[in-house]
Amino acid sequence: MKIDRIVLNGFRNYEWESAQFDPGINVITGQNAQGKTNLLEAVYMLSGGKSFRTRYDKEIIGFGYSGAEILADVTSRNRNHTVKMNLIQGQTKKILVNGVKTKASELGELVNTVLFCPDDLNIIRDGAAVRRKLLDNAISQIRPQYAEYLADYNRLYEHKTRILRDWNEKPSLLDTLDEFSDGMCRLSARMIRYRAAFSTRLNEASGPIHKEFSSGREELSIQYKTVSTVTDPFASVSEIYYQICEHQERHRKAEIESCQCLTGCHKDDLEIQINGHDARSFASQGQTRTAALSIKLGEREIFLAETGEYPILLLDDVLSELDSGRQEFVLNRIGGGQTLITCCEDEGISRKTGGKLLFVEKGLIR
Repeated sequence: MKIDRIVLNGFRNYEWESAQFDPGINVITGQNAQGKTNLLEAVYMLSGGKSFRTRYDKEIIGFGYSGAEILADVTSRNRNHTVKMNLIQGQTKKILVNGVKTKASELGELVNTVLFCPDDLNIIRDGAAVRRKLLDNAISQIRPQYAEYLADYNRLYEHKTRILRDWNEKPSLLDTLDEFSDGMCRLSARMIRYRAAFSTRLNEASGPIHKEFSSGREELSIQYKTVSTVTDPFASVSEIYYQICEHQERHRKAEIESCQCLTGCHKDDLEIQINGHDARSFASQGQTRTAALSIKLGEREIFLAETGEYPILLLDDVLSELDSGRQEFVLNRIGGGQTLITCCEDEGISRKTGGKLLFVEKGLIR
């Protein structure tokens, strides 16, 4: 799986620019604010139609442009494809694969990406939202149905939040509260099964990597945590649904009083332990960084097992945040697939890896 060529038109600070990538390692250098991360953002969007930096497509469109376009030649499953994505102010994005209109949720069947940026080094100690985002981004690529469930759930959550926020001024809004609550319970039941399955695979994939990373001194474990009344996240959808409904019934009054959604999978988390201790509370900075790296590399292994091909690995200025030992470990583990690495200075990375070197300056690539 690889991006052979990408063309950007009106995308962020790219007026019209193209880049050809090596099937192995590509080192993208240049000073800050020149467009390196913008290039990775465009590649990332090919795997799910969404940016990792903003929720709003309008922020991706370059200043002075009414729209932006991404055009890419992709090799996937031993076949060549052309992906075209148009972002137009005030309109729904349009995606074509080989000239055929395609849903954003279906892009994961063609392109998979694993992104690792400096913020991800804090994935252990940050709040639960970042770990849910990890689950959602990964599962959405390999299970298109999950991406649709997630989009529907987020819409229901936003509607229900508005009801709880505004019902004091308009009490009649509460008449529709239970309908939205039930919809969230039904979708939660389905999403919980997906998340539980992926979390188990992530634990199995990341554990051995972390053990190797720490020279056998540390054991990493990952456990999925969801709604307290759910006794088995692998149970049938109907059983999980009834257990979430029980939680909803108990907390309905509290939701109305607090004006917050208290029931549903939007509060899920991953409990990460190192040698049996809660990593968030007790791990050192070095241990949490090693764990974060292991989790991301484990995610990459899951995609390989799922599709038979490595996903495209995007390392956005993350190597500069690592000591030499961790840098070496990462560079030694990323063979076999296409990798895009951004950094301000090459610092010998292209020489060490034999990768292609690209230089970005003011939205120009050479």
